[in-house]
Amino acid sequence: MLRLLQRPSGSLAFSRNAGEADNPDFKLPKMASLVIITCMNLLLQTSFFIVVSSSNKYAEYLGGDATFSGVIIGIPTVFSGLALIPMTRLDKGKYTMPLHVSCAAAILGNVLYAVAYRANFLYLILIGRCVTGVAFSMFMYCKRYCTDPRIVGIRRRTTLASCQVICQGLGMSLGPFVGGLLYKVGFTNSIFNGYTSPGWVMAGVFGVFWICAAVWFEDIPDEPETTELRPIGDPTPSPRTEEKTTELAEFPVLAPSAVSTRPPSPQVETLRAQLSHITRSQWGVIACMCWFSMGCFFILGSWESGLPVFGASVPQLNWSPYAAGNFIALGGITCFPFLLANLLFARRMQDRKLLAFGSFLGLVGLLIFLSLLRASKINYGSLFACWWTVALGFNLATTVTLSLLSKQLPPEWNSHTSMAIQYSNYTGRVTGAIWGGSGVKVGMMNFVGLEIAIVGIGAVLFTSLWRDLKAKTG
Repeated sequence: MLRLLQRPSGSLAFSRNAGEADNPDFKLPKMASLVIITCMNLLLQTSFFIVVSSSNKYAEYLGGDATFSGVIIGIPTVFSGLALIPMTRLDKGKYTMPLHVSCAAAILGNVLYAVAYRANFLYLILIGRCVTGVAFSMFMYCKRYCTDPRIVGIRRRTTLASCQVICQGLGMSLGPFVGGLLYKVGFTNSIFNGYTSPGWVMAGVFGVFWICAAVWFEDIPDEPETTELRPIGDPTPSPRTEEKTTELAEFPVLAPSAVSTRPPSPQVETLRAQLSHITRSQWGVIACMCWFSMGCFFILGSWESGLPVFGASVPQLNWSPYAAGNFIALGGITCFPFLLANLLFARRMQDRKLLAFGSFLGLVGLLIFLSLLRASKINYGSLFACWWTVALGFNLATTVTLSLLSKQLPPEWNSHTSMAIQYSNYTGRVTGAIWGGSGVKVGMMNFVGLEIAIVGIGAVLFTSLWRDLKAKTG
């Protein structure tokens, strides 16, 4: 039986024996801070998806179309990526500043989204979602926190990544369901109605959460800035840097004498040393994980934004925003037990096997949907089977993209790999949302065909790099 162990640092660790409590491979951050980061991820996911069920109708009411609704869903990720550029330069490797900026932007963005109805201004929806996109930059920090070598051991990173995916699945279910339910509020009030209520509700929730985060979140303490580069095998590391080189011992770095005599900054010098020793196979693994990260979120985003439009266009379904929200949420809720089980199995299963299983399961859902389209046999049950398989498979696959990289690359690369994976996520989210909104217009056969092609390219990368994708479990 698993049992809770109190670590000396005050955090709680799930372990099988007392030896793991003092093993740096199994370390965890303080529980209160971990809960804040996990809840933040859940709220951001919910805020991202809460407009899915009614954005199409909202855009139509203000003069837009289905493609514009896809832009509304996906555009925040563009501004998330832009916001990360200054934020990563100002965060000093910490999380408090991004957390506060995210809360403030989420409140403002949701309020702007809500007041667009009263202002009768279509592009105010877009402006509100763009501001909310700044809040979604916290997605990267949530991922980075769960793989940060300063607070998370190498055998806990996939486990914490599984927690993030559970929040991802919950947000994917809770958001459309609440959005569809709020649509039933009606339109007798020009302030709080079926279109505006998701914005008002999320603004209030983020306001309460911001207070909780300010009270309970504890950031990572400052570390000494001096870091020595030493050759592998050097028997006399200085006490000052011995702890920081524990994980780096697995990775080759340049000796000081091997570095160029030019006087670049220490950060540039360190980066050059690390880049020069990243092998071709490691670059291949980075490319593979970025591709899967982009592909999974492209497919999930396209289905989430496309289902309300597709369901409304099929005569035998004829969905309202409420019905579409319920359908999307039902798929996510029924996936939840399996995502929860993954939290337990992730500690024992290799990351590459989990990636293979999730991708294969999602591909099966796409192929079934393609066959149903060709046979013109779409109904509620058959469409639900496809959506459930796609949602479960590609959510599982997203578990390992960052955690696998964090295990194979030096700890100092965690910020770089977090950015690479997050930009891949953003690319998939925004293009997928637009593709989903345009699915009926471009033809559903073309819609699903592109997604199958994306998985196929990933499969080629995956099989070519199978041996290189092996990493520690947990």
